[in-house]
Amino acid sequence: MLYRDFGRTGWKISAVGMGTWNIGNQWGAIDDATSWATVRSAFDSGMNLFDTAESYGLPNGLSEERLGTALAGIRQDVYVVSKVGNWGKRTGQVVPKTTVDMIRLCAHASLHRLRTDYHDVLLCHEGDLEDPDVYLAGFQALQKEGRLRSYGISTNSLDVLKRFNKEGGCKVVQVDYSLVARAPEAEFLPYCETQKIAVMVRGPLAKGLLSGGYTRQSTFDDDVRSSYNEGGSDRATFERRMDTVDKLRELIEPADMVRTSLQYVISHPTLAVAIPGAKSVEQAAMNAAAGDDELSEAELERLRV
Repeated sequence: MLYRDFGRTGWKISAVGMGTWNIGNQWGAIDDATSWATVRSAFDSGMNLFDTAESYGLPNGLSEERLGTALAGIRQDVYVVSKVGNWGKRTGQVVPKTTVDMIRLCAHASLHRLRTDYHDVLLCHEGDLEDPDVYLAGFQALQKEGRLRSYGISTNSLDVLKRFNKEGGCKVVQVDYSLVARAPEAEFLPYCETQKIAVMVRGPLAKGLLSGGYTRQSTFDDDVRSSYNEGGSDRATFERRMDTVDKLRELIEPADMVRTSLQYVISHPTLAVAIPGAKSVEQAAMNAAAGDDELSEAELERLRV
């Protein structure tokens, strides 16, 4: 596993970490034992960054609870990133983020589910946020309490990121970036590089489309991707991304699709960290293996279809 500087944090982070949305049953049900084994497989394979969110899971928070259980005994050896901003949204009553205390409330609840005393990173989970002030004040209050080390935001909007970084305190950002979603390369990632903001890549396998296991005829029965199906709200996005996947199949051997897709994003000059999800021991180990090397510039250029 490659380890690299994580922005301005001073931490050495594995080039591939683990996203834990998948262990919360929204991507298909798995049991507690499988979720525990998946997290431990990721750790044993060299991953030291684990990403989650207060709203991940059925019910809300299950991903955090399962991650917290799995990290017992190794919490001090890893970095935990969580996100606040969507608690209750899926079930009909969003917790209002109107005061510093509401940010603190969500953070403290997250810490309880994670069975830890502090977040290494806490991110705002509102990607279209207009006014960041309550989050910034809340995160700074948590830092003063000793419950938070660094903070940032999960967003695909450069304007939102700039507003969140107005005081220069944003140390981490999550962005959707992959071989089928290369828009961040134009301006978003260069801004992060100049500001030395650590980049976490969510969706590096495009919700599994870059695993090589799906075609245009595929149907999805999990909660996350059902909108890709015929008549779904994201069908056009699915078809557009599959256009690129089909081109990539001509360049990448099926067995190398996951490895190459992950290595593409971690080879960016920002020293981005990919956080693919996994819901089995084998998936976690396979994802981790991609962190052993980067792609050359010639290889990167060949993949830019």
